[in-house]
Amino acid sequence: MSEPEIRYRRILLKLSGEALMGDGDYGIDPAVISRLAQEIRDVSRAGVEVGVVIGGGNIFRGAGLADAGMDRVTGDHMGMLATVMNALAMQDALERLGVFARVMSAIRINEVCEDYIRRRAVRHLEKGRVVIFAAGTGNPFFTTDSAASLRAIEVSADVLLKATKVDGVYDADPKTNPQAVRYAHLSYDRVIADKLNVMDATAIVMCRDNGLPVRVFDVFEPGNLMRILRGGSEIGTLVDNGESA
Repeated sequence: MSEPEIRYRRILLKLSGEALMGDGDYGIDPAVISRLAQEIRDVSRAGVEVGVVIGGGNIFRGAGLADAGMDRVTGDHMGMLATVMNALAMQDALERLGVFARVMSAIRINEVCEDYIRRRAVRHLEKGRVVIFAAGTGNPFFTTDSAASLRAIEVSADVLLKATKVDGVYDADPKTNPQAVRYAHLSYDRVIADKLNVMDATAIVMCRDNGLPVRVFDVFEPGNLMRILRGGSEIGTLVDNGESA
């Protein structure tokens, strides 16, 4: 029996920095980043053009230190540098698997990676290279969720895949409430109105205004990424302009 056809031509995968920690409290777990790289490799070799945005929370979270008294702009710039470190680690993991990858930074740091230029990014994707977008939007006060939405829209991705540690969006925290119900489908407006914490409001509004669907899924379930690309509509939670369910 043949495999289902791939449904998406180009995707943007959003990974949190915390996803790279594994069971640790800080930094990068080599086994975790290697497994994630293998899944990205598989979908890339299946003909999907892949962009990636990785947060920096496993190394540094600017907003957190701002709450403790640090200047917010300084903290956010340090957070941007943390995302560059994670992006370089993912590039290395991919290249060790034989995948061509490019890191493109929203802040100038061209001794170690390319500057982000939209047309160049699109060209890399068209050539089958995985493009890892680093340093957020290059501006303080904007999260990497907003950066993921922005880059996905700029490169005309078909879907934004938000990788998390849970299997979708719930009406309560499933870790503390065993009665929590998972949504299969949500509208952008419902996410905003109910403050469902899928992504920050700026990111969701950008997706809504540009008709970019978002699927929230558990990245720690091996094979989920490929299943989604092959039409696994039961996986995670889809957020788009449709009715909530």
